[in-house]
Amino acid sequence: MSVLPTHHRTVTVRGHEIAYREAGPAGAPVLLLLHGFPTSSHMFRDLIPRLADRYRLIAPDHLGFGRSAAPSADDFAYTFAGLAELTAAFTEALGLDRFALYVQDYGAPIGLRLALAHPERITALVTQNGNAYEEGLGADAWAPVLALIEERTPGTEAPVRAIRSLDGIRWQYETGVPAAYRDLLSPDAWHHDAALMAREGQDAVQLDLIADYGSNLALYPAFQEWFRTSRVPLLAVWGEGDEIFVPAGAEAFRRDLPDAEIHLLPTGHFALETHAPAIAELIGDFLERRVGKRGTRGG
Repeated sequence: MSVLPTHHRTVTVRGHEIAYREAGPAGAPVLLLLHGFPTSSHMFRDLIPRLADRYRLIAPDHLGFGRSAAPSADDFAYTFAGLAELTAAFTEALGLDRFALYVQDYGAPIGLRLALAHPERITALVTQNGNAYEEGLGADAWAPVLALIEERTPGTEAPVRAIRSLDGIRWQYETGVPAAYRDLLSPDAWHHDAALMAREGQDAVQLDLIADYGSNLALYPAFQEWFRTSRVPLLAVWGEGDEIFVPAGAEAFRRDLPDAEIHLLPTGHFALETHAPAIAELIGDFLERRVGKRGTRGG
């Protein structure tokens, strides 16, 4: 298999510079990759080359993350609705009118909001530890977040603030990864994320987003209704050791999408760090069988 290059580009969307990675033929079916907290399109660095021979892969950095612009929380209202609207505008700026979605962590509510607003654009959904069900919320990991959502005070902010520290980020990468796969984890990943999370203004940006997460929980019934009515082809590739979004969240998709394909992998929250080859193979097979080339193009 030839390895196609990954391009690192930017586009201005509603006055904000959005950075993104792109690879693959311009006319190939599109797979839009939406990352989670606390990372960026960097999380897709090992996946993109494995699929770029067949698909046009586009992975933006959300506003406030990665190499995208990061206006202060005083200058931009960091909410999931706002990020979803920017993502929709980003796809329009690139001329993407039909695409499959890959969502992880924060990318799930952002991508699913996009699907609610523009269902005609979505051909398939790949969810990698991207949750849409209450049973997917790990009790211990979510306790401080739910407390912050209930009431934002200095006392409830403190434990959540620790999530974006180097130790807090490293915990997200290592937890649930069996010993046999631990040496596949690159420390560069959590040091990369931690450096970007330490930039000036990030404290307020990330606290605002986490405090807004309750708006996503409120939309879970709407997401589930879209699953039932759209019958969107869905592949869940889930790190079964994840304590943030636990395996019950993956299994729950079958309640609304009986044909959902669920694969629990022996790894954690950032499954691509250890299982990118396996995930790429599952995605390629899934999209070929369930979507093929119908209706997806690069604009």
